[in-house]
Amino acid sequence: MRDDASLRIALLTHSVNPRGGVVHTLELANALQAAGHAVTVFAPAAPGQRLFRETACRVSLVPVAGTPRDLVAMVRSRIDAFTRQLGGLLARGEHFDVWHTHDSIGGNALADLQAGRHIEGFVRTVHHLDHFDAPQLMHWQQRAFEAATQVFTVSRLWREHLADVHGIAAMQVDNGVDMARFSPRAQPEDAGLAHRLGIEAGGPIVLAMGGVEERKNTVRLLQAFAQLHATQPRARLLIAGGVSLLDHAAYARRFDEALAALGWGAGPGQPVQLLGAIADADMPGLYRLADVVAMPSTREGFGLVVLEALASGAPVVASRIAPFTDHLNDADVSWADPLSVPSIADALAHALHTRDAQRTATSAARLARRFSWPASAARHVQLYRAGLAQRAPALAQAA
Repeated sequence: MRDDASLRIALLTHSVNPRGGVVHTLELANALQAAGHAVTVFAPAAPGQRLFRETACRVSLVPVAGTPRDLVAMVRSRIDAFTRQLGGLLARGEHFDVWHTHDSIGGNALADLQAGRHIEGFVRTVHHLDHFDAPQLMHWQQRAFEAATQVFTVSRLWREHLADVHGIAAMQVDNGVDMARFSPRAQPEDAGLAHRLGIEAGGPIVLAMGGVEERKNTVRLLQAFAQLHATQPRARLLIAGGVSLLDHAAYARRFDEALAALGWGAGPGQPVQLLGAIADADMPGLYRLADVVAMPSTREGFGLVVLEALASGAPVVASRIAPFTDHLNDADVSWADPLSVPSIADALAHALHTRDAQRTATSAARLARRFSWPASAARHVQLYRAGLAQRAPALAQAA
């Protein structure tokens, strides 16, 4: 295959909802399509669901059941659904040069097709790894990258983890940020968005993305916000997102107990608002409404929210852990120890008291020069071609 030949690329993602890995997949798909490649995104969809964002490339929704009885059953049903749909495409003669999955569900479906000699290999991007109590889920997670012919990561943290713990020589491919989409310039619709969401002006607004999840450290963030609220009673904590395939009910109960201990409810007029899923078109405006974006996570793959928030002019609180420490510095964010409530509270106060639009813009511009979706797409294509070239002699010999 010529180095300038267009590739047919299948990108698999685990959801139609706006999770970090899904956003990454769609941004990459658009950048690859803009570079002249033919991209199809495959995503599971229950009845009535659709992808949260329009894309420039072809999208194929994989029909899945709505509410299987437990997580293992749900994952199994989705692996089977992907295997059936992709196997059917192959049986009908549809061809892709590159099969690339961003999660374990797609990874196991592709591993099944590879084991059946229906495809020659596949690429797996590891954003981060989870711990599951169910051994079957841990097996599926590991198989999804061990069976891959190429493994990518989005940060040095997870590249080194795969090498040290699993003996996998993964290749790092950076994320990107769309500086045209995320901007600090106020728009006329921002005020309407605040009104629709019931966001009151008058005090600092702290925004957290990702919903109420243990990995997002939401309980400690709430407790830290309570210290800010004690001195600024009109402060508000907005928690957006949270549509996940995983079961976070136990942690949500801990959050509710912490909220009750403070004597607070959650909703318009309360110190805390759980906004749920936000329409994709509203995300730039939501960042602009925030006085600080808080991301005191205990574990992340990369943290696209930080780049998006800075590009939108919002100062950021981030955990002083990798992967954040790999690409952010003291001028970019206010650092927090994610295991310390006082540290998170101090970081919130620091971000608010030292807020400087020019410094935030400088950080955003510097990061955008390193992290761009066109550059990410070009790096992906370079690695795709290297993988195809490496497999070509073995395929020729087998033929």
